[in-house]
Amino acid sequence: MSTPDAQKSRLGRGLASLIGERPHSDSALSGMTGQDRPASIINSPMALSQVIDPSGEGHRDLPVEVIKASPLNPRRDFPQSELDELANSIRERGLVQPLVVRPTLNGDGYEIVVGERRWRACQIAQLHTIPVIIRDLDDKEMLEIAIIENVQRSDLNAIEEANGYQELINSFGYLQEELSQIIGKSRSYLANILRLLKLPVSIQDLLREGEISAGHARALIGVDNAEEIALLIMEKGLNVRETERLAKQQKDNTPISILTAKPNIVDVNIVSLEKELSDRLGLKVKIKAGKGEAGEIKVSYKTLDQFENIQNLLKK
Repeated sequence: MSTPDAQKSRLGRGLASLIGERPHSDSALSGMTGQDRPASIINSPMALSQVIDPSGEGHRDLPVEVIKASPLNPRRDFPQSELDELANSIRERGLVQPLVVRPTLNGDGYEIVVGERRWRACQIAQLHTIPVIIRDLDDKEMLEIAIIENVQRSDLNAIEEANGYQELINSFGYLQEELSQIIGKSRSYLANILRLLKLPVSIQDLLREGEISAGHARALIGVDNAEEIALLIMEKGLNVRETERLAKQQKDNTPISILTAKPNIVDVNIVSLEKELSDRLGLKVKIKAGKGEAGEIKVSYKTLDQFENIQNLLKK
C-alpha cells in the first residue's frame, strides 16, 4: 500500500507535469517522462489557469482532422445551442484559449485532454487549424486534469462530476479524503455527490438534462418509488422542501398524497409560448402563473456568454 506522501505525490503529478516547478522551462520539461517531472499538490484556480493557459510556450497549430475526442472526458453533454453560440464567438474573436492534447498511442493523431467543447465549436466555425498545447500524459494524469478543469469552470453537471470522481476511485485507487483535497471541496460534498450515482439511471438522466436539481435528486436517494416522485417534481413544479416531505412520507410508509403537491393546471397557451420563447432564445424558458394576472418568467442560462446575451436583449 502506498504511503500518504506517495499518494499526495501521485495526486499532484497530473497538474505538475503540465506546469512544472519554476525555474524549469517548458522546453526542459518536454523531454521528461511522467516519473521524472516534478510533483506537487496544485489545486487552486490560479494554478489551474497556468496548466491550461501557460505563457505561450509549447503552443502549436494542428489540423482539425488530426485531433479527436477522448473517451476519458468526464463531460458527456454538449448542447447544440451552446456549441453554436461558442462557434459564433470563435468566428468573431478567434479561439482565445488553446486546447490541451496528448499524442495517441498509435501515433496517428492527438487526443483532447482539455477543450472538447471548443474543438466541437471550432468545427462548426469551420476552422482548419486549432491552437493546442501538446503534453505527454498517462490516463490517470489526463483524467485528473480533465475533471479539475471542468469542475473549476462549472462545466460539468452533477452526474458527470460524480462519474468522474468515481472513475478516479475505481481505476486509480483514490480515497475520498485525497480527492477532496485535490478538487478543493469538502469531504461531505464529495460523499454527497457520489451518492447521486445510487439513484436509478432514469433519475440520473433527469438530473443530467436539468429537469430536476441536485437538491431534488439527493432527496430521492434510497426512496423506493423515487421515479414516481420525480414525475411529480416535473409535473407539479415541486420545490426541494416539498420533495423532501414526499420522500419522508414514503420512507415512513405513508401513502403519497397528491394533496401535498401543487395543483396540476396546464395551460396549452403557456406551454406554446414557452416553446416559442425557448426556440427564439436558444435557452430554457419557464412561465409560472401566479395569483390574478401576476406571474413570473424564468430564463435559464449555463454560460456567461448566454447571460450577456440575455442582458443585451433586456437592455434593448
